[in-house]
Amino acid sequence: MEPLDAFRREVVAWLEDNCPRSQREPAGPEELYQGGSKGCFSSQDARTWFERMREKGWTVPDWPREYGGGGLSPGQAKVLKTEMKRLGCRPPLATGQGIAMLGPALFEYGSEQQKREHLPRIARGEVRWCQGYSEPGAGSDLANIQCRAEDKGDHFVVNGTKLWTSNADRADWIFCLVRTDPKAAKQAGISFLLIDMRQNGIEVRPIELISGESDFCQVFFENARAEKHNLLGDLNRGWTVAKRLLQHERTLMSQLSEIAVGPKFSPGEVARRYLSLENGVLTNSGLREQLVRYEMDAMALALSNQKAFEESGQGRLDPNSTSFFKYYATELDKRRGELKLALMGTQGLGWSGPGFDSDELMEPRTWAFSKALTIAGGSSEVQLNVIAKRVLDLPE
Repeated sequence: MEPLDAFRREVVAWLEDNCPRSQREPAGPEELYQGGSKGCFSSQDARTWFERMREKGWTVPDWPREYGGGGLSPGQAKVLKTEMKRLGCRPPLATGQGIAMLGPALFEYGSEQQKREHLPRIARGEVRWCQGYSEPGAGSDLANIQCRAEDKGDHFVVNGTKLWTSNADRADWIFCLVRTDPKAAKQAGISFLLIDMRQNGIEVRPIELISGESDFCQVFFENARAEKHNLLGDLNRGWTVAKRLLQHERTLMSQLSEIAVGPKFSPGEVARRYLSLENGVLTNSGLREQLVRYEMDAMALALSNQKAFEESGQGRLDPNSTSFFKYYATELDKRRGELKLALMGTQGLGWSGPGFDSDELMEPRTWAFSKALTIAGGSSEVQLNVIAKRVLDLPE
C-alpha cells in the first residue's frame, strides 16, 4: 500500500470526525476567521473548527512543526487540501497576507529569531498582517517610495504614508518598504521593516470604495518605532525581499477561487437558481456559451496551478510565471463577476433596499471589487510586461 493512501484514510476519518457540519458549506468572506487581535468567529462551530485544526498545525500544514505548522510533506499537504475540498471543509483560518506572503518571505530571508518570533503567531492566528508598499506617488513605480526610516541606534523612526493598504484597520502588524538611504538610487536605498501597528504614531484611515466597502486604507506614520531586529534582509537591500514577496502575492491572487474570495455561489449555481433549465440544460444559448467558456477556463487555471505546484516542489518553476497566474486569475475573476450578474438578470442590479436577499446585495459589490484585484499586486498591464520581458524574453 502506498504511504499516501494510508495517510489519506487517516485524514478523511479525522475530517469526518472533527469538521462540524456547518463548516462544510460554502462561505462568504465575512464567515471566515481572519485571526488577529480584532478577529472574531462567525459561530461557535467556526471557533471549534479553527481550534482543532490549529492543534494539528493544519492552519499551515506544510510549515515545519517548530514554527507552528503541521510538518506535512508536499504530497501530504496536497492530500489534505484535496480531501478538504472534496468534503467541502472551509479553511479554518483565512489565507491572508501573513500566511501567503510574509510567511514565505520569512522562511527565505528571516533570521532564526525572526522566524520563531513571527511564524508561530501567524500559524496560530494571533497576529494579522497588512502590506505597506504603495504610496501616493509610488504605485506602479513602487521604487519611488518616500516613506523614510531613520536609524536611531537600536531602532528606526518611521515617517511617511502608505496608500491602498488592504485591511490595515484590522491588522496588528505591517510589513513595510521604507527608504533608509535617500541619497542612493531608487531601489538601492530601500529596506524591509516589520512594524507593530499597536503604538502611538500610527494612524489608519479607511478609504470608501465604489463597492461601498472600505477594504483599503491609508496609513500615516509619525515618529513610529520599528525595532532593529525587525529589519528583514539586509539594510538598503529590501527591494530584493519586496520583489520576492510580490511573487508570493501573485501566487495568492492566482488562487482566488480556492480561498473563498467573494460570495458563496458559483456561476453554475447562480444559473440553476435564476434561469430556466430543460433537462438540466440552460435554455439561453448565449449565456450557456459564456458559462461553458468560463468553466473551461477556470478548470484550465486550476490544472495549471496544480502543475505549477508540482514543478515548484521539484525546483523547476520559473518564479516569474507568477505574473501569468496573477494576470489570468484576476481577469478570470472579473469575468466571473460579470457573468454572475448577467445570469441573475434584474436581481443582479440590487445595491440596497427591499426585493434583494443578502447574497444578491453582495454580488454587485464583489463585481465592483474584482476590478481592484486586477490592479493589486501589480496591474494587469504590469504583469503583461513582466511576462513579455522575463518569461517570453521578448525585446524591449
